[in-house]
Order: sequence, then structure tokens, then C-alpha cells
Amino acid sequence: MRLTYRGWAVVAVVLVAVVLSWQFGPRALNAIVVPLIIVLLAGLIAVGRADRPRVSRRPVEEGFIGEERSIEVAIETDGTAAATVRDIVGDGLSSTTNPVSETTLAGDDTVTYDVRLEARGERRVGPLSVTVSDLVGLVERRFEYEETTPVIVYPRVRELEGGAADVQTLASVADRHVDEEFDHLREYRRGDPLRDVHWKTAAKRPNDELVVTEYADDEDAGAATVAAECLTDGDDEMASAAATVATALLEQGATVAVTVPDGTRPPGSGRAHHREILQLLAVAGPGELPDRTRQDADVLVRTDDDGTTIVVEDRDIPFDRLCGRGREGGERRTDRDRPASDGRRDSDTGERPGMSA
Repeated sequence: MRLTYRGWAVVAVVLVAVVLSWQFGPRALNAIVVPLIIVLLAGLIAVGRADRPRVSRRPVEEGFIGEERSIEVAIETDGTAAATVRDIVGDGLSSTTNPVSETTLAGDDTVTYDVRLEARGERRVGPLSVTVSDLVGLVERRFEYEETTPVIVYPRVRELEGGAADVQTLASVADRHVDEEFDHLREYRRGDPLRDVHWKTAAKRPNDELVVTEYADDEDAGAATVAAECLTDGDDEMASAAATVATALLEQGATVAVTVPDGTRPPGSGRAHHREILQLLAVAGPGELPDRTRQDADVLVRTDDDGTTIVVEDRDIPFDRLCGRGREGGERRTDRDRPASDGRRDSDTGERPGMSA
């Protein structure tokens, strides 16, 4: 608990009044000093008896670079008090409205401000402080809260606007994994569907014995695997490339698994799995993959001193070229990059609307 500048001003006035009272009598003391002392003592008692406010931070929705999110902090008090609520906006975020709020707390209150997502990663808002003062503003007491709120910022997902051959090479990976994966042939059993009969093999067998195709039932079978590594400090570019490739394969209907040096996401599909992949890539850092992982990947994303390359079937495709950057008229996607769910484009931005994460 401490005096504010206004409180110290009151103390100064009281001291001056005491000095004047020696020259002009105690009447000056009674007229000026006593009311000020009463107000100051009342402020000290009120602030000293104030209970610590109870603070609850609400989760913040994940998002893409360039989007805005609302930060909400619920504050509960047993009484009424004037307060200044001050929150800290961490690196990779910027406040678009003031994170400092002067308000009167009375029961249940919510303090809200907005931030802009500026950089990929797990960003944070907080810690927060609540400074309670008396109604006149002479005395204040500061309460600190160490809790912070994580804000996950996804990597940019770019449009595939490169040459048709490059785009088709990547699309062929999805084509190979959309259908069920062949496992083996076995003899026909009563009740097996005729569509599973492998007629070409049956025609070569004696007595025209039928055989049917057995498909792998392993949940990992048929998955398109994307592996990404970064040998420099360009992990943002690596994450963007991996997110772009994984999104494109998911849109083609493939089941996708993603591996980076510090984590992996098993095969899956759908919006929830897409969000899990983006969460992994939001915090992916630089590093090198094991040789086996690199060799087994259907698509390898490699970032080194020469840039970012997408390797498909031993073919190296520069990521810039795959996205149409570097060719005449090609433009970078804006900060409002979102993974796309279909081929439509937004009429205002020229971008595809995002697959909801």
C-alpha cells in the first residue's frame, strides 16, 4: 500500500497548513488540515481493508497471423473499489485497444481488450496487475497475478499458384492415398462382395478359382506422410511450407501424417486433425530428421541455406515456385492467410476461404 501523487500532495498541504497555524493560530489548522487528514485516513483504512480481487483469465482462440483476438479477464470482488487493470502483451502480439483499463470494480466484472496476431508460435498475454485505490485517489494498493494465457498463432498457409506440373506432382501424392491400401490376395469366401474379386489373377488360376483383394486395416495404412526439417533459422518458412502441403493433401481427401524434428501428428483427416497439424507446426523449431524418417516420407519439406524445397518422388520443387512467388505477376499471400477448404475465392481478397480450425 502506498500514497499516490495526489496523496503526497495532500500530505504536503497538511504540512504547510501546520506551519501556517504557528503564525496565524489553530483556526487555519482546523479549517484545512483536519478535513484533509480525515480523507487521507479514510483512504488508508478503505484500501488497507480491501480484499485481493479474484482473477480468472479466459482461453483465447487460436488463429492465423494478421487476425485479431479478444482478451477477456474476469475479476470478482467482494466490495466496490476504483481500480486500474494493467495486462502485459507478449512478443508476437500487438494490442489494438488499450490493455490498461481504469474502472470501478463491483462484484463480477470483465475487462476486455483486443490483440493482433503478429508472428507464428505460442504467444502469451500476461501477467496482470490490479491496482485498487480509494474513491478520492489518495492511496493505492497493487495486486500482482503471475498467470498468463497462451495464444497459439498458426503458420501461414499459402495458395498453390505455381506451374501445373508442380501442383500436379504434389496432388499425385493424395491420389495414391485416397483409396484403401492393398494388402494381399486370398481365396474367395461365401459372402465376399464381388467388387473385391481380383479377376485378372483368378483367370490365371486352375479351375477358375476366385480370389479377392484384402485391404490393410491398419489405421496408418494409406496415409500420406509429410516430414519437415530445417537446417537453418528459417523455421517459420519450414512451418509455412509444411502447413501448405498438409492442407493441400487434406483437401484432396488424403489421410495425412506430419513429422517435424520436435514432434509428430499421427495419420488423420478432417477439421479437428487439420487443427492439430497447425498446432504442431505453430511451435515447430529447427532441427534435422532421422534418415529413416526422411526416406519414408511421401513429401519432404527441407529448409536450408538455399531456401525451402518440397521433395516429391525424388523431384525437388522450390516452395516459392510452388506458390507462384518469383514469377512475373506472382504475389505473396497477405497476413490473412488461411488454409482453404475448397476452390472458391474470396471476392475481396482473392484468397480461398479457410478450412475452419
